[in-house]
Amino acid sequence: MRHAVWLAAITCAALARDARAFVHVVQPGESLSGIATRVYGNAKMETVLAGVNALDVQGGSAVVPGMRLEIPAPWHHRVVVGETWSKLARAYLGDIDRADVLARSNGAVAWVAPTEGTEILVPFVMTVIASGGDKTTDLALRYLGDRDRTWQIHAYNGIEKTELVRGQVVLIPLVDIQLTDAGREEASKAAGLDRSEAAGTALDTQKRISAELPELLADVRTGRWVEAVGRGSRMLGTPDLSRAQLATIHRALTTTYVALDAKNLAATECIAWKANDPSAKDLDPMTVSPKIRAVCK
Repeated sequence: MRHAVWLAAITCAALARDARAFVHVVQPGESLSGIATRVYGNAKMETVLAGVNALDVQGGSAVVPGMRLEIPAPWHHRVVVGETWSKLARAYLGDIDRADVLARSNGAVAWVAPTEGTEILVPFVMTVIASGGDKTTDLALRYLGDRDRTWQIHAYNGIEKTELVRGQVVLIPLVDIQLTDAGREEASKAAGLDRSEAAGTALDTQKRISAELPELLADVRTGRWVEAVGRGSRMLGTPDLSRAQLATIHRALTTTYVALDAKNLAATECIAWKANDPSAKDLDPMTVSPKIRAVCK
């Protein structure tokens, strides 16, 4: 039975790997660390490339011109209404019990559903066959860069012991993989590669906007109305925002236009705010001022 489980794990991992990686043909003068630096922006990812391509089986990682290397790439998914971390984990990682790993990979928690329109990262899953004396702590250090991340391996594989049996299949979610611009360009040109594998621009945009939202809210809170209008309008011109981000910006602009006594503009912003935030359908008088509720009616 155990061998059957391991075989199934190998099969699932192989399918996932084929769908979320691209092939690079080694050119003269290239090294594994150089490829890792260009594709990931981190020479230490050489260890991952060596492991995925079984170059470290004999303790080496040398490459030669003409060698075909599999380059792991993350998958990106735009959340639609009704999706939960459990549903996404089942669809992309094969098991709802991996929802926690998927959520944490995106700076979230599994019990709070991702918001519609958010672009999430689905990690590439690496298959490792344990050799004699291997421990999950060793694998965490080797491929994730930190022994304290052993919990990710345990959670993903549903195991508790750190000691591994020779030949045991272990799946490692590479949650830190991010392609550089050069890596994305190479991935998008790879034959047969789905565009979503080379995505990530929306994720980058959403992270940047999330970092700027506190500044917009500070503008509103301190009465810097001109700055709020300029910043909010510019942010709305950014593509690929999530619905939660759109709701926050439109709410901030609603408040701003009410303060400027621009009622028509405030009403328009409120319509957009409610369209992106279902919870704003009935504005709570305990948290929303009478002036805002008036223009929103």
